[in-house]
Amino acid sequence: MSTATDPTTAPSSASGAASADGASAERFLQRVVLPVDGDQDVLPLYVDGQLMAAPAASAAPGATAVPSTVAAPGTAPSTDQVLDRTRFRVPVGDRASFATYFNAFPASYWRQYSVLSAVRLTVRTTGTGTVVVYRSNAKGNVQRVAAEPVEGPASSDFDLPLKPFTDGGWYWFDLHAGSDDLVLEHAAWTTSPTAPVTAEQAAKRGSVVVTITTLNRPDYCSRLLRTLGQAVQPGGGLDGIVAEVVCTDQGTQLVSDDVEAFPEAERLLGDKLRVIRQANLGGSGGFARGMYEGLQGGYDYVLLLDDDVMVEPEGIARGAAFADLARTPTIVGGHMFSMYQRTLLNAWAEGVQRWKFWWGPSGVSEHNHDLGMQNLRSTPWLHRRFDVDYNGWWMCLIPTAVIEQLGLSLPLFIKWDDAEYGLRAQAAGIPTASFPGMAVWHVPWTDKDDGIDWQAYHHARNRVVAALVHSPYPRGGNVVRELLTTQLKHLLSMQYSAAELRLVALEDVLAGPQAMHGDLATKLPEIRALRAGYSDAVYKGDAGDFPARKRKKPPRKGREAEVPKSRLAVLKTAAVGIVKQVRPVDDLAATNPQTAIAHQDARWWMLSQYDSALVSAADGTGTAWYRRDRRRFVELVRRSTALHERLARDWPELAATYRAAMPELTSPEVWERTFHGTPPSTPAAPPASPPAK
Repeated sequence: MSTATDPTTAPSSASGAASADGASAERFLQRVVLPVDGDQDVLPLYVDGQLMAAPAASAAPGATAVPSTVAAPGTAPSTDQVLDRTRFRVPVGDRASFATYFNAFPASYWRQYSVLSAVRLTVRTTGTGTVVVYRSNAKGNVQRVAAEPVEGPASSDFDLPLKPFTDGGWYWFDLHAGSDDLVLEHAAWTTSPTAPVTAEQAAKRGSVVVTITTLNRPDYCSRLLRTLGQAVQPGGGLDGIVAEVVCTDQGTQLVSDDVEAFPEAERLLGDKLRVIRQANLGGSGGFARGMYEGLQGGYDYVLLLDDDVMVEPEGIARGAAFADLARTPTIVGGHMFSMYQRTLLNAWAEGVQRWKFWWGPSGVSEHNHDLGMQNLRSTPWLHRRFDVDYNGWWMCLIPTAVIEQLGLSLPLFIKWDDAEYGLRAQAAGIPTASFPGMAVWHVPWTDKDDGIDWQAYHHARNRVVAALVHSPYPRGGNVVRELLTTQLKHLLSMQYSAAELRLVALEDVLAGPQAMHGDLATKLPEIRALRAGYSDAVYKGDAGDFPARKRKKPPRKGREAEVPKSRLAVLKTAAVGIVKQVRPVDDLAATNPQTAIAHQDARWWMLSQYDSALVSAADGTGTAWYRRDRRRFVELVRRSTALHERLARDWPELAATYRAAMPELTSPEVWERTFHGTPPSTPAAPPASPPAK
């Protein structure tokens, strides 16, 4: 139905409109919003351009590629069409589509998790043209739902059922300008009068405390605080939603010392901002503090945010509305885009493969999908609804009712805290929804290799701890074997520092959970001191800081190592690499690196062919000199074999011990003592098994 109205009367907040008696007449679920910073790179996440028929560029495995629509060359929308946060101009004869990440409506997620059975789309326009509504199904097929001609100031309302969206699908609308420019003034998705929610559900406005953990990133963090400060102002989208912002500063470079953005953030947030100083207890210590403060403040939701992110504030409002209307308490997670390539979706749906206990994309979802190159309509797998095991804590909203039931984070310092918590929630029947339209931009994984730096310790220890607590297999499935395989790869790669840290990790696991809280503030200096004694961990700024590269013999037949292309080739390459490790080291390689290897090529099958090599860091800022050490290799192999054998043998008893310790390890009372520097002792580990022979 299209009716004449004044479009400027549209509510500007996502919190909803109130009736005369104080109850909500309708519940706002999602506003259509636009970026106002003039960034052309990010615009494809908000609005698409002129349409043309095109084959689907990618389809789910086993699915048939279906016809879809993409922006035609030369007709992509421009930032000069963005009039303000909610207004967009479509020139005469052009068409704009809101089938985008931030402005399409994820109907299947509302269908699965919420109490809603229908939604209303309201589109307010000025000018002449047509409003066209579309929907998709889980296969990515597109259907036209309705079309409404508009002229002058107009409001078009569409009541849309959610019943057909069990497995997937979205709603969205397009605007087609006629003889005049067509201006979108405001659009929003709300509860529908055709399937109203109860008065209690409509009136619910859960309070959100945003909690940020920061460590020596005052510039990033203060800009994030400033963004939140702007959003909590009247009309900013988060007024009436965010009750407090708690920043846990664990660093020596304080967020309050940033003179560029912090003063303005402090002014905008006022008494909503609270900065807490505490020792560096890692990400898990900072996030646990946020959970703890959420419980102490009596808030409904705790929103966890990384400090080095940019956030779309509208996503916070949407996540809170989704949680308010969820059938049962639900963890609502946001997605992660690349800070550097703004349309690159790094993570969509995350799962933990139980047999090997490792994380990765859930189902047929993909990492690193560029929505600027393949939009929503041309990517069938994005139309499926994915169930997840967990959501990363770069952006994750957790009901305090869930925290009261499950406790706080495990004291893991860094790595696996979010995945473990999601698995803990799942075991208790609490779902996690990775919710489209709720996202941050974050430094991408491609610029890191934390499996070989100081974090190698936490990768290994925390993976094993999480598996001990949650693996459904009697001895952890394939975890121990995979750990040993990875250890061998590090040793063949001359990455002795990472191999040593992984052994320390296993020793700490075998010692039991009693030291986990106490180690939070002390383990990192120990790890760094240990790692500093290995040449592969010492990076210099320029390859010229090292001796010249020299080799006694050229590569056989002029060919360097190649990627093994079969299982037999992998075994043969590994055997050759192992035999090489027990041979004497080339004396020239001890004084001069034999070669230089780019980070992306530094794999075990390549590195195992050399006695020394210069290897660049993942972020390109430095180079390390890897040098083969026959004696160290033999000793590390011996210790690795013994520790992995012991872990496999003791797994059932260790699993029982860690599971029994969970209530105390995650207790708010225990964490409170850790925050204040008096970590408790937890239940003792079982008696140590005799060393393996």
